[in-house]
This record gives sequence, C-alpha cells and structure tokens, in this order.
Amino acid sequence: METSRRKYDSLKRSAQALQTRAEIAQAARRLFVEQGWVATTVRDVAQAAGVSVPTVYSVYGNKAGLALAVADAADLTADGMRMVEELEAGADPVQQLAAMIGYDRRLYERSGDVIVLMREAGRVEPELANVYREGRRRGDETRIQVFSSWPDLRLEVPEAVDVYAALCNIDVYLTLVDERGWSPDRIERWWNEVLAGQLLSVRDDDAFL
Repeated sequence: METSRRKYDSLKRSAQALQTRAEIAQAARRLFVEQGWVATTVRDVAQAAGVSVPTVYSVYGNKAGLALAVADAADLTADGMRMVEELEAGADPVQQLAAMIGYDRRLYERSGDVIVLMREAGRVEPELANVYREGRRRGDETRIQVFSSWPDLRLEVPEAVDVYAALCNIDVYLTLVDERGWSPDRIERWWNEVLAGQLLSVRDDDAFL
C-alpha cells in the first residue's frame, strides 16, 4: 500500500509540474501579446501565473526561454503530424497543396498572435529573431520537398516557394480577417484556388472552388 501511494505521489508531482509549465506559458503568451515583448517582465509572468519568480526561472531559464516555449506551443496548435499524414495520403499535387495550406491556416488562426510577437520581438532580441527565421526556413524546406515531387509544377521550385510565401502568410491572413471580414474557411478556399492556378497545370474540375 505504501509503495502504491508513493508511486501515485510521483505521478501527482509530475502532473502538477506539467500544469505549472502550461500555466506559466499561457500567462507569458497572453502578456507578451497584450503588453509587448519589451514591456513584459518575468515578474509580470510569475504574478499572472500565480507562481514565484524563482519558479519561472527554474522552469524556463529566462525571458527568452519563455518566448521559445510559447513558440513551440504555437507550432503544436497547428498539428504538423496531421499535415504529414495528409501529404503522404495525397494522391495528387492538389491534395498535397491543400494539406500545406490547411496547416498554415490552422497555425495563423490559432497562433497568429505568437508569430507576430516573435517577428516583432526579434527586432530587439536576436535569439527570437533566429526562432522566427527558423520557422520560416522549416516551412520553405517542406514546400521545396513537396514541390520537387510534382511533375506538373508550372514554375521552377524556388520561384514556386516564393509565390506560396507571398500569398499564404500571416500578414495576408490578418488583413483579410481583421480588415476585410473574411472567415478562415474563405481564406483557405481562396488560397487553394489561387495557388493551384499559380503553381499547377490543373483542370478546372481539379481546382478548389
């Protein structure tokens, strides 16, 4: 009985530690977005999360560590594994294009504020600038790999990657949502239609309408 109790005590401590990490990261995300990177202190985050300042440092190391945790959490919200599974299951380029666009739509819809935060904070924090650039680089690598497998790509691969990046990005997404009143579903449909036309030699009945 005592051994069993100790085992459950250990599980409880682990669960509590994960909960604390999540609460700190959520508080950091909210404050970074609301107040900005420069104005937010580790003390602010600790207070918002209901923990001590030393606890924040012990969990994430420093303010940059907090931001990196927020960025990692943002990536998870977009469900990258779902995109990979859809890419593998895609029978043709139109379906694979839809898988990549679907991932970006989820990322912008669920964590667009974090992307903007990383980009803006990177102007004063080199480590965060590197995180933002690395995220863009990974996206380009995925598209290079996928586009290189398409026999009916209308452009050279580097140009196709540039066209995708010019159309399917956080700024276009936020402009259409915040200024033009588009829904995320409408944006995703439009991206599919326009990018299929720009990148692929497809029949009208193959395109997303």
